[in-house]
Amino acid sequence: MDILWLLLFFAALVSAWYVGFRTQRDGDPVKKINLPRDYLLGLNFLLNEEPDKAVDVFIKMLEVDSDTVETHLAVGKLFRRRGEVDRAIRIHQNLIARPQLDKAYRDQSLFALGQDYLSAGFLDRAERIFLELVEIKSFSAPALRALLDIYQQEKNWDKAIQIAKKLESVTKKSTQSDIAHYYCELAEIAFKKGQNEQANHYLKDALDTDRQCVRASLLQARYEMNLNNYKAALKSLKRIKTQNIDYLSEAIDSLAICYEALNEEDEIVEYLMQVLHEHPHVPAVLILSERLRKWKGDKVAANFVADHVRRYPSINGLHLFINLYLSNAEGPARDDLLILEGLAKTLLADKPDYQCVSCGFSGKSLHWQCPGCKKWSSMKPLHCLEV
Repeated sequence: MDILWLLLFFAALVSAWYVGFRTQRDGDPVKKINLPRDYLLGLNFLLNEEPDKAVDVFIKMLEVDSDTVETHLAVGKLFRRRGEVDRAIRIHQNLIARPQLDKAYRDQSLFALGQDYLSAGFLDRAERIFLELVEIKSFSAPALRALLDIYQQEKNWDKAIQIAKKLESVTKKSTQSDIAHYYCELAEIAFKKGQNEQANHYLKDALDTDRQCVRASLLQARYEMNLNNYKAALKSLKRIKTQNIDYLSEAIDSLAICYEALNEEDEIVEYLMQVLHEHPHVPAVLILSERLRKWKGDKVAANFVADHVRRYPSINGLHLFINLYLSNAEGPARDDLLILEGLAKTLLADKPDYQCVSCGFSGKSLHWQCPGCKKWSSMKPLHCLEV
């Protein structure tokens, strides 16, 4: 296929050369057409499967001027998209090296070269180019986006914050949600270093930037729980219900721990019952069934789960329901329930827990930045996507 498309390209190139230079006026004698020697040489390299040499011939054959520079750029872009970045780099470097090249085309070629370096993983070279292009109005926004990509790859969150703020100023589009995540990344790093106060400072910055940042609330609750400040932790965890109910499932275990530490187990049942009434697909049934089982026995807990599963069927609910009945089942009934329990467990094992609403990437773990499309806060718990 590489040979085929290059052959077609060279054929198109010669056709253009023929039309441009050999078209005769009406009545003029038709001249004998001789193909350029370089075309035949390039064609020979292609047939011998030497595309790099063919590219060299192409660069030499197609002089850079205002009429052909777009062709160079198009071919370079095609190489990059095909993953042949080294060839794209050579074409774009050739363009930039031409002193007669118009400034607008030079800037365009420089941006293309920066994209080549970014694709190849030469982040330092790409960074230098995009920092230069930031000062050029027509390339400011795309250059800033490219720099943001670089700093995210390098996990240089301080620079990412600076660039995101500049991008917001240039495009007039909010980057507050992403910036809040950068602060959360800095907080995570500080936590790992044992710098808890510094981490809490970053979390406050995150919430000041984006009051809807669920991740900051979860991390802030973790900070307070480490200090045994369970009331403060509860405040942060309950905030998630109004920030984004889809993520409340991430807080349920911590909510239970906080209520238990405060000896307020009745309150967690009341709170989760209210949540379940308002948002029946939030997976609060497990915690509630455990509390009901502890206080009122297996039968009451099983009836509660059965009623919920009847109204809102799910594999998780069915698995929980089977487990509750297993404890009191005997004989053939128990054997049958064990078969069903095994089937439900298998289904759950193969089922992802999170999915990106942007690109469809799925997995068992929550990623605040989707590994597929690199968007922030696009990975959602599957229970909220199956309503």
